[in-house]
Amino acid sequence: MMNKDQRIGGRIAEWGFRIVCLAAVIIPLLVLATLIVDVAIDGAQRLSWEFISSYPSRIPEQAGVLPALVGSLFVIALTGLLAIPIGVAAAVYLNEYGKNSWVANIIEINIANLAGVPSVVYGLLGLGLFVRFAGMGRSVLAAGCTLALLILPIVIMASREALRSVPGSLREASYGLGATKWETIRQVVLPMALPGILTGTILSISRAIGETAPLIVVGAVAYMTFLPDGLDSSFSVLPIQIYDWTTRPQPEFLINAAAGIVVLLSVMLLLNAAAILLRNKYQKRMY
Repeated sequence: MMNKDQRIGGRIAEWGFRIVCLAAVIIPLLVLATLIVDVAIDGAQRLSWEFISSYPSRIPEQAGVLPALVGSLFVIALTGLLAIPIGVAAAVYLNEYGKNSWVANIIEINIANLAGVPSVVYGLLGLGLFVRFAGMGRSVLAAGCTLALLILPIVIMASREALRSVPGSLREASYGLGATKWETIRQVVLPMALPGILTGTILSISRAIGETAPLIVVGAVAYMTFLPDGLDSSFSVLPIQIYDWTTRPQPEFLINAAAGIVVLLSVMLLLNAAAILLRNKYQKRMY
């Protein structure tokens, strides 16, 4: 048994560890909150419907983010439509069909490695594969395909973890009722794993919407005075527009950049909120 001094020392060490963990959470949040408040204060001067609905201009007071905002929504929507179905299908194969095969093991190792590749490398891949080899040009489609490749490993890994969390007893019960493997996956496994899959989707879309480097490589336009009208159209996105404003010598453009950051954060929060509401809806259905 521990004596009194050992118990006191253990309690002190435990409280010290708790304080360190709490500080590791609070300090980054305080830094993030300070940055967001500072940006919001700077950008409040320009935030208005006119700013959102206007086109870029060489006059800071007349510049807006409409083409970049529409381009971001186009690219993110296309990215999700491409990456999510493919990622979930890959996760289903790896977890349900190829559990112990050497092919699945090789694929899983490569997916884990791809998740850590810098985003600019995906931009170079998109430039060579989609822009030049596939002949898509510097278009919304090329950008969507490039970002889909970027977030695909995240979607696959998160979806596979969600599928693993489904108890095996549910699968056995479904088989016992005469369901086939595909019917079990479609009617039992996927509905149970859907909240976890949506969580991975939220994380991947949040990463994609703020990416700049791969879109610069595949040809995002910094100054665009028209809206994209199709998948083969030129495009701009909010991170590129913000970056362009920060490079201008006039201090008024820095205010525009701060306002653009607020718009980008708002769009990201709205998309995440919609996904979270959808996830919570399916969680309530299960319970």
